[in-house]
Amino acid sequence: MSLLSWKLHGDGKSISSGEVVSTDERLTWPRTVGVGLQHIAAMFGATFLVPIITGFPPTTTLFFSGIGTFIFLIVTKNRVPSYLGSSFAFLAPIAGAMGADKNFGAALGGVVVTGAILALVGLIVKSAGTNWINVMLPPVVTGTIVMVIGLNLAGAAKGNFSKGPVVAIVTLASIALIAALSKGFMARISIFLGIVIGYVFAAIRGEVDFAGVKAASWFALPDFTTPTFSGSAILLFLPVVLVLIAENVGHVKAVATMTGKNLDDAMGDALLADGLATTVAGLGGGSGTTTYAENIGVMAATRVYSTAAYWIAGLGAVVLGLVPKFGALLSATPVGALGGAGTALFGMIGILGARIWIDAKVDFADPINLLVSASALIIGISDMAWSVGKYTFSGIINATLVAVLGTLILNALRKSRS
Repeated sequence: MSLLSWKLHGDGKSISSGEVVSTDERLTWPRTVGVGLQHIAAMFGATFLVPIITGFPPTTTLFFSGIGTFIFLIVTKNRVPSYLGSSFAFLAPIAGAMGADKNFGAALGGVVVTGAILALVGLIVKSAGTNWINVMLPPVVTGTIVMVIGLNLAGAAKGNFSKGPVVAIVTLASIALIAALSKGFMARISIFLGIVIGYVFAAIRGEVDFAGVKAASWFALPDFTTPTFSGSAILLFLPVVLVLIAENVGHVKAVATMTGKNLDDAMGDALLADGLATTVAGLGGGSGTTTYAENIGVMAATRVYSTAAYWIAGLGAVVLGLVPKFGALLSATPVGALGGAGTALFGMIGILGARIWIDAKVDFADPINLLVSASALIIGISDMAWSVGKYTFSGIINATLVAVLGTLILNALRKSRS
């Protein structure tokens, strides 16, 4: 089968609601476009949040998420239906790399190196399999790293919240009410909808500057920026590689379960593809990418696993990336709304770490699991850093080292004495 050809599901005839459409099949093109639009809606809330929070150009990030999705589909030979959106794992290292002087180039350099390392991991997995990943990244480690990445951002949420407390409270309350009172898709995009409400509320109060929106053109190429490379900044991004590995492996397994297809041999391709997509994004001014659980949720609801729908979603993201006025509208998001959303979002990332522990039934009666995760959390959340020469190792880096090396070394020592 050609890369851009799919078997027409049902030969164009009407099909039963909920009937499975496999990865190498598609509905009629109008229906395929409809499913693709659902994928755009699912990815949008999370994908646009990352550039808004980090200060990256929103349209550039959206543009490269579409390009990244194309890369992913090509490298995986249309076997793994997934959308590549902005990864929240990059929030903390980007904030650290940019610093007070907003060193955008250094942050992009970290994104590029992260992508290159992930692509290398993909090549290793293609030749050696995934068993070594399970040894290096057991659930107690991945859960700890994800929790540290989320809760390390508490200070950033506090800073934004304090700059617009009224708007922040309205935003946070809106997120909570939408999550509590709605079901399905609406509940999944509660943070996005909460920001919209906070945005409108701030605009009514006259707290949003629309000058940039009025000045922006309707159609133009995104703002492309080249990276610069700083050793101290790059160090901040190394834990993200571990998170991206865990996310990609988990998502491929989830897709395999839903589709009933064995995708173990596609694991290396998925990691390679995400690595290449992240590298390309960093080279042009976009944020790093990851496979999106939001879009896996759309597949679970529709039972349409056609990769054709993801080509439509990627195309939609590229088109949005060519509309500067849209990007300017996103960039005008009031700081208070970001503070309210960040309070919820960063905490949710931390809770996802705990969910990894719970789902894997991590045994915290085991003193090694307890000691390593507890120590790593305090080191990471408090940003306990130290310097060696000109390099500064941040709290997240140190927490990751403690979690990975501590678990490996202490378990090896215990086995050697048994």
